[in-house]
Amino acid sequence: MNRKKFYLDRKKNGWSGVIAALCLVLFVLFVPLPDTLVGMEAYGETAASAPSDSRRVFDQAGLWDDEEISIMETRIQELQNQMKMDVVLVTTTDAQGKSSRDYADDFYDQGSFGTRKDHSGVLYLIDLDNRELYISTSGTMIRFLTDSRIEETLDHGYEYAVQGDYQGVAESFLEDTGIWYRKGIPGGQYNYDTETGKISRCRHISLLEALIALAAAAIAAALVCRSVKKEYAMEATRSQASNFLMAYRADCQFALHGRQDNLVNSFTRQTVIPRNQNMARPGGFSSGSSGRSSTHSSSGGRSHGGGGRRF
Repeated sequence: MNRKKFYLDRKKNGWSGVIAALCLVLFVLFVPLPDTLVGMEAYGETAASAPSDSRRVFDQAGLWDDEEISIMETRIQELQNQMKMDVVLVTTTDAQGKSSRDYADDFYDQGSFGTRKDHSGVLYLIDLDNRELYISTSGTMIRFLTDSRIEETLDHGYEYAVQGDYQGVAESFLEDTGIWYRKGIPGGQYNYDTETGKISRCRHISLLEALIALAAAAIAAALVCRSVKKEYAMEATRSQASNFLMAYRADCQFALHGRQDNLVNSFTRQTVIPRNQNMARPGGFSSGSSGRSSTHSSSGGRSHGGGGRRF
């Protein structure tokens, strides 16, 4: 009876180790770290509802007709559903004496745009008063639209703006925003407050880190399983018995012979590796890998990212 109880206890302890290892795997894969960004879809799970007014195109300069505005509203709605963040298009011929940056930031803040508590979203301003294109970002969108990505988006819009094709400007912005979102937050992304010098880094679990954690947990589980299997197979007892049976070989001897390998020929080849300039073709996209997002405070005290381009 005691022997049976002993094996039952060992079996129970063995399965406890396996369950603990599996729990470690599940914890690594599905439990997020504090203040951690683990994936794009996670941002929308707790998103607050957008302002009740669904209009997101404010053509105060009268650049588009009703049909064009309707098409852009539909496209913006699709982006909102995909990103769970806000998207606003604004045109103006009167910036009220403000810079394009201040006008864009104030329009976004005073219009109560954005989702969740951090008012995540982006506003694209076509300012015909200051002759400038400006992108204002807020909340999580600051992480996605880094300085380099904003500059590239402005490059694309500028090509249309200088030709007076403001419909092309808007369409290129909406397309670029969707592309950057699908690319995700760049590795090593951080927000840099230009007024205080404070840096806020984006911490996230990369695919490689997740795979390493999964491999470590799998190895731990495998070791526990192997230990349990070894105990039930009684390998130690069998090995001990084998040593007794092979005792007659105790006086056996062996001879070790030396061997030497000689290197006959050696060849060295040199190859010049060309430097990667990482240049984007006109109208195309670079990697957008630069992780800095410069931020500032608006007149309402909120933190915004962004950038502009005169035309």
